[in-house]
Amino acid sequence: MQTDLLALIERGDPTRFAALMAAPPAARPALAALYAFNLEVARAPWASKEPMIAEMRLQWWRDALEDVGRGTVRAHEVMQPLADLITARGLPLDNLDCMVAARRWDIYSDGFEDVAAFDAYLDDTAGSLMWLSGRALGAATGQGLRDFGWAAGLAAYLQAVPELAARGRIPLLDGRDVGIKALAERGLARLNAARKAGVEPCARPALLGGWQAPALLKMAVVEPGRVGEGKLHLSEFSRRGRLVWQAFTHRY
Repeated sequence: MQTDLLALIERGDPTRFAALMAAPPAARPALAALYAFNLEVARAPWASKEPMIAEMRLQWWRDALEDVGRGTVRAHEVMQPLADLITARGLPLDNLDCMVAARRWDIYSDGFEDVAAFDAYLDDTAGSLMWLSGRALGAATGQGLRDFGWAAGLAAYLQAVPELAARGRIPLLDGRDVGIKALAERGLARLNAARKAGVEPCARPALLGGWQAPALLKMAVVEPGRVGEGKLHLSEFSRRGRLVWQAFTHRY
C-alpha cells in the first residue's frame, strides 16, 4: 500500500483513515485506493469558486475513468492504484463515474429538487463507495452494502450541514427539527434494512467506514438541534470505543 495514499487520507478524511487502520491489513490497499479516490472527487467541486473550473475538475476524473476503460492510466497518485484495483476486482466504471457525476450538486447553490434527488445524491456518493468497497474485498452485489452506505453518508452529511450552509448551500429540504428528526429516522431504517439483508463476511471491513453512523443518527433523532449548531459529534472516548467494538464484533 502506497504511503502517499495513507497520508492523503489521514489529512483529508480522518474518520475513514481511522476505519482503514482498524481494518485487517489485507483489506487496506483496496479500501485506501477507493477512499483516496472518494476524497479527491469530493473536494474537487470546492477547489474553486468558479463553477466552470469546478466542472472541469470533475470532468477530469470522469475522463480519467474512461481512459482506464481504454487501458490508459493518467499520471496521478490516486489513479494508478485505483486502476490496478479496477482491473484486479472488475469494478464497474459506471458506478465510479456516478460518484463523480453526483458531486456536480456541490458546485452550485441550488437546493435539492425533492426527496428523490437527495436520496439519489447519497446513494450515488456514499452508497456507491460502500458498495464498491465491499465489491473490492470480494463480495457479490448486495443491497445491504448500499443501505448501510446510504445511512453512513447521511450521518456524515448531517455533520456537514453547518459548513455547507456557511458556503452558501441549501443542504436540507426541511431544516426544522421535525424535518431533521424524520430524516435521521429514515437513516436508522436504512441501517435496519442493511442488517436484515446482511453483508458477506469478506465485506465487513468496508462497513468500518460508517462506524459512527448508528450513534450519530440516534443522536440526531433525540436532539435534532445539534445538526444546525454543529454539535452532532461523539466524544473521543465514544468514537474510539465504537470503532474498536465494531472491528472486533463485526456488528453494525
